[in-house]
Amino acid sequence: MADVDNQLKKGVLTILALKLINSKDMYGYELIQLLDDYSSGYYKLKEGSLYPVLYRLEDNGWIESYTVTSLEGRKVPRKYYKITDRGRRELEDQLDSWQRFYSVTNKILDI
Repeated sequence: MADVDNQLKKGVLTILALKLINSKDMYGYELIQLLDDYSSGYYKLKEGSLYPVLYRLEDNGWIESYTVTSLEGRKVPRKYYKITDRGRRELEDQLDSWQRFYSVTNKILDI
């Protein structure tokens, strides 16, 4: 059961990351925390699971990164991600696909 659960989680990380980054620019650890909080611990990710997704989204041109150095004494710059216009269109496409998938799958499961 855990294998199926993990595969399902991996399959939706792209849409979840795009959705959260669409709401506001954020850095990787912030994404990890929000996924954990919003899902009540269901999406408890390690950095090694999320960053490859972010790099792939960036390679596809769906998000862009930029670095911010805090004026509050924090010496290590933070890498933020923001969604691009291409990313917004991709998110809309993926949300449409998700709704279709969800609807058809539940129709069959409800038999």
